[in-house]
Amino acid sequence: MLKIAITGGLGYIGSHTVIELISLGHTVFIIDNLSNTSKSVTSSIEKITRVSPNYFIADIRDRNFLKSFFSSNSIDCVMHFAGLKSVQESENFPSLYFDNNVSGSISLFDEAVSAGVSKFVFSSSATVYGDTENVKYKEDASLNPINVYGKTKLMVEDILKELKRSNPKLGVAILRYFNPVGAHPSGLIGENPRGVPNNLMPFIADVAFGIREKLFIYGGDYPTPDGTGLRDYIHVKDLALGHIAALDMLDSNLIIANLGTGKTHSVLDIISAFEKVSGKKIPYEIISRRSGDLAEYYADPNHAKEFLKWKAKLGIYDMCEDAWRWQKNKFIQ
Repeated sequence: MLKIAITGGLGYIGSHTVIELISLGHTVFIIDNLSNTSKSVTSSIEKITRVSPNYFIADIRDRNFLKSFFSSNSIDCVMHFAGLKSVQESENFPSLYFDNNVSGSISLFDEAVSAGVSKFVFSSSATVYGDTENVKYKEDASLNPINVYGKTKLMVEDILKELKRSNPKLGVAILRYFNPVGAHPSGLIGENPRGVPNNLMPFIADVAFGIREKLFIYGGDYPTPDGTGLRDYIHVKDLALGHIAALDMLDSNLIIANLGTGKTHSVLDIISAFEKVSGKKIPYEIISRRSGDLAEYYADPNHAKEFLKWKAKLGIYDMCEDAWRWQKNKFIQ
């Protein structure tokens, strides 16, 4: 059993991974600055796991905190989820994203390595691939992100690769996500962004619940069957289990793997599925495209299947059912 520090561990993907790690008997230490989540997530984690998680409300850019934390706890592995993640916001505020995502990661890695941490699992993104000729992304595809968010993810990947080069004993896993959706089957945790959601599923759920009048679809004139963007949507539980698979295979090697389903669904596909599971009509309006968006991209998940022995198992109806259960439940917690 390992002692694992999880940055952004109260966030959407981090919290689901925390649950899986605790269920396996690992000891977790959550670090989160609550920029896009709430401390109440700790209560939900405890209800599900019956374990009160160790957590610290802190920012990874705070080196004094990091020095104290790593010197006080014998950490075996850092799982790094913390980071700003809006493509549109990154285009509007690039300095904020480079400071938080890149500078914060440098501080984290410096202090962790100095304290003897030897394993790192990084939450990267499919946006590092950018606009390529082949929309089915393989891990060895060219890396050319077209937005600031993707550029920050690629920079952190490069930093980890250089750390690994300079210290061959380090184990590094770089996991490139596609489009996480869904929620924990208990309905106790899920995606709960502050303010107006940047991601599709929580916005659809808000419309279905009557919180928002309609969904805005960014672009209806893409070269796709229905004109809306095609994406590889993956259930957050499958994604969390992908981290467990990477951790199990992480020795002193470098792992780079896509975590996706290898299938695409359009925005209108997701709306249709959500309407079926919720019984609610989802009004929408198609508006102009967003800067930095692509018409289509999806994972080639074969490397994760072969090397990590991991495969996504849940489909879009599972994703929508769990997201709708969470949406209904979060207002009565």
